Order: sequence, then structure tokens, then C-alpha cells
Amino acid sequence: MKPKQQRLVLGLLALAAIVGAGLLALSALKDQAAFFYAPGDVAGKPVPVGKAVRLGGMVAKGSLVRRADGVSVDFVVTDGVAKVPVHFRGVTPDLFREESGVVAEGKFAADRSFVADNLLAKHDERYMPPQVAGKMHKTDSLKQ
Repeated sequence: MKPKQQRLVLGLLALAAIVGAGLLALSALKDQAAFFYAPGDVAGKPVPVGKAVRLGGMVAKGSLVRRADGVSVDFVVTDGVAKVPVHFRGVTPDLFREESGVVAEGKFAADRSFVADNLLAKHDERYMPPQVAGKMHKTDSLKQ
């Protein structure tokens, strides 16, 4: 076999090994991946009951209800198209409130409600810590 043919065979074997490793990784992760849904994505369609997914949207105004036990919270997630009721038991993030963005990790129940295991509160991209905002305000007033 000529050196040129050897390089071609080795290159094809390396490519096949990389593709094989990628396929193995994907098959191992397919059951662990949490898919992201918006309320409009599941409106009028079958929901993946019992499968780990993420539900994202805004906490609807007037929907946040904190239970007497101090750790249970019920609220509604909306994307402007549809609404999904969510139940969460645990400590909510500091930024979690009505009319703010939220990503809830958990599972859909048979009644089309969502039972969250974890909440991720999203903040405005213009957010600045109060200390930085205060310093910027002082700097702006000095310039004028």
C-alpha cells in the first residue's frame, strides 16, 4: 500500500471513530436531557407526562400563592399564548416574583399541571448590582 493510501485509510478510520464516539455520547445522554417547553408549545398537544423537562415563561400577575407551610408555592407560567399551572415545593430564588421570567425544571402531571423540582429565576439583562448602580449614578452626577 502506498503512503497516500495509508493516510487516506487512517483519516477515514479516525473520522469513523469520532462519529462513533459522538453517537455513543448522544445515546447515553438522550434519557438525561431536559427539553425546554413554553406554555404555547404544549397548548392543545399531548404533554410528556413524567418526563424531565423545563418549562419557561413569565410568572402571571396575580397567580403567585404561597402556602401556609412556608415552602410550597403555586403559580401560573405564561408566554402570552397559553398558561400552565405550576406547583413547587422548596426555597424559591430571590429574584422569583410575579411578572418575572422563570424556568421551572420538573415533570408534567396527568392533569396538564407542572410539578417543579427546581426554579431558575431570570432577571432583566440590564440588571446591575445596587453597589455598581450607585457608583455609576455618582459618576454621572460628577460629569454634569
